[in-house]
Amino acid sequence: MTPDMSQVTRTKHGRPVHHWRRDLVELAAVFTAVAVADGVANLIGHGPDGPALLVISAIALAATAGFHTWWARRHGHAPPPAEDTGARSTAAARSAGPVQEAETRDVAGTGALWRMRTTVKDEPGSLAALCTALAGRRVDILSLQTHPLADGTVDEFLLRSPEALTGAEITRAVSLAGGTSTWIERADAHDLVDAPTRVLGLAARTALDAAELPLALRQLLGRCTIRSLPARPVGGGHGPEPVPVGGVLEDTVMRLPAPEGGVLTVERPYLPFTPTEFARARALVELDSRLGPRIPRGQDVLTLPEGDDIAVRRADTGDLAAARAMHERCSKRTLGMRYHGPVGDAERYLNHLLSPRFGRTLAAQTPSGRIVGLGHLLWDGDETEVALLIEDAWQRRGVGAELLGRLVAMAVEAGCESVYAVTQASNTGMVAAMRGLGLPLDYQIEEGTLVITARLDATPVAARAPYGGGEDRLGGASRRD
Repeated sequence: MTPDMSQVTRTKHGRPVHHWRRDLVELAAVFTAVAVADGVANLIGHGPDGPALLVISAIALAATAGFHTWWARRHGHAPPPAEDTGARSTAAARSAGPVQEAETRDVAGTGALWRMRTTVKDEPGSLAALCTALAGRRVDILSLQTHPLADGTVDEFLLRSPEALTGAEITRAVSLAGGTSTWIERADAHDLVDAPTRVLGLAARTALDAAELPLALRQLLGRCTIRSLPARPVGGGHGPEPVPVGGVLEDTVMRLPAPEGGVLTVERPYLPFTPTEFARARALVELDSRLGPRIPRGQDVLTLPEGDDIAVRRADTGDLAAARAMHERCSKRTLGMRYHGPVGDAERYLNHLLSPRFGRTLAAQTPSGRIVGLGHLLWDGDETEVALLIEDAWQRRGVGAELLGRLVAMAVEAGCESVYAVTQASNTGMVAAMRGLGLPLDYQIEEGTLVITARLDATPVAARAPYGGGEDRLGGASRRD
């Protein structure tokens, strides 16, 4: 705590400090006043204009007294300037009541949250200078992580600042304190969780569900694009170059061995990865690889208006044979609307679509176990795609709408900002299902296909569990098995 410097200038060894120059000025002012009074008295006593001179003398005495009062207050009782002594100004000293409490509440409670990363020299005092600069702008440091580098240290902060303070002003203050390559963005309450707790939570989610790996990596590393490329076929052919067991880190790109084979690429063009982040991502991928394929078990049984029961459950590559059998029962028109290409190529996509490494799949099946509908939620880089395939005999019965609602609920749960569907304008069933979500929709025509994007910022389906629960909009009851 810095001592009150105004007290230092007023006292010395416990006694008041006297200034002889101020005493001389006051004494000279008194002698001047006496001399003026004596001269005025002589003029009044010997001249004809005595009353007028008396008024003039009164004004002169009043002006002298006013000057003396002003001089005494300026140099005798006012605290020294804050820039000279380090003391607070008079206005700041008076704000120790409700005003100061309001300012503290702004910083400690309702201020803006920021995530900031900057590089400082690896030498004593560099971090202290940075913290002092932030404190000078009334910025509170809520958490700090350090990422050692070969030629410096990357410090990652979670900050709370006054609402009026902009990111550019924070960056400028950090730069003046020695920070370089500074990156800053707004944060939210989810970032208040400390790093070890967040990593453990992501590991637990990944352990329970293989489809969580891309989302866990995105939440661990921030906004990034994640792609999984299949391994190069034996004997040559197209495919990515294999990577070492430990992976490769190249500035803004990291490449890791994918758990199912091939290469997992993570790219973040706006901010280089640090060795610490690379080690965390590698550990998460290794955990997923050791646990192998897995999906959470459970299903919802839905009763259709016609009285038929169907079950909705998670699906994976173990359902490949049943999905192929459904393909054989679908018409060429239905398959063409779903895959937008030659019908013969449809089965080539199934293994990819059913893999939990690329997203999540829901299957609708009859009590006999026959799959009659598939819904896919696919992690497409930094975007999320939804797709539906319903067997012809089960179309227009609400199965697609029910699958889509649950897929969107999964996307909301995963923190996705939007989902998009690629279809044709003639696919009125898919268009109706997207409109039935009750979400803001954007429509675009791209190369003869219709792309419908649903924004998930305010969605009524967010409360819907992935497997439903309670009353469903198929018109019947839903029960959890």
